[in-house]
Amino acid sequence: MKAIILNEAGSVDNLQFVHIAKPIIKNNEVLVKTISLSVNPVDYKVRSTNGALNWILGADRPAIIGWDLSGTIVEVGDAVTDFKIGDAVFGMANFPGKGNAYAEFVSVPSTHLTLKPTNISHQEAASATLAALTAWQTLVKKGNVKKGNKVLIHAASGGVGHYATQIAKHFGAYVIGTSSAKNKEFVLQNGADKHIDYTTENFQEMVSDVDFVLDTVGGDVISKSIDVTKNGGKILTITTSNLAEADSNKAKEKGVEVEFLLVQSSGDDMLQIAQLMEKGILKSHVSKTFSFNEMREAHLYLEQGRTVGKIAVNI
Repeated sequence: MKAIILNEAGSVDNLQFVHIAKPIIKNNEVLVKTISLSVNPVDYKVRSTNGALNWILGADRPAIIGWDLSGTIVEVGDAVTDFKIGDAVFGMANFPGKGNAYAEFVSVPSTHLTLKPTNISHQEAASATLAALTAWQTLVKKGNVKKGNKVLIHAASGGVGHYATQIAKHFGAYVIGTSSAKNKEFVLQNGADKHIDYTTENFQEMVSDVDFVLDTVGGDVISKSIDVTKNGGKILTITTSNLAEADSNKAKEKGVEVEFLLVQSSGDDMLQIAQLMEKGILKSHVSKTFSFNEMREAHLYLEQGRTVGKIAVNI
């Protein structure tokens, strides 16, 4: 089968295109013939730095990275009862830990997948895995966002942000989204009630008493977000687990909870996402598509940090 492997971290030239044997599935796994996959910032961070590569995938080499996929089941493990050969499925495979989505065939625990709705494409489905799961797990499972909440979403035009905006709005929140001015209409069309241009406007001067903040940016955004979050409010960040001491003290004094979340593969959560997509409530915005042979170009494009929505890669 076709696959892309890493022998060591580094530039996009370290993504090696090879032909290897198909995976042998375990009793609790299915073998998915990949039709589309998607890439996320974690992909190029793991590819480019040994620290990230070893943290996520361990020391075994060569490694196959990638976590977002959509495709068709071609083999089913003996203990699997919820899927059959021929099912179209999507999900985030094996995270944290082993990746393996950059391949023509991928072995996945069946509990990480759900059926793909017939009204969405494989590109849309693959895109709505790690990023959509992150949005769901931060806002719904950790944040308990509900009707009437004031929610601030940083980088609302990005992969996680554009799903988070739609999900928060679905639950009845008042949504404030930050992005550059050129993406204002996109953010508002996704359901945001208010847009802030982070390049020319200071969100600290424009919002206050926020119930929930989703930080996908990092840097001083957490510190500034504490200032606009009300007592009893919550900030979820996906950028760092190491909060500066000054920020930790400021959050405690203000009664603001700051928590780091690392997304988890979950077929149950994917089912919730699939149901929203089937109803047209949650939509993937695929802004650019690459072929599998163009994976290096996909990484370079993603590293620019200007992606609107998601990038899909077709096998």
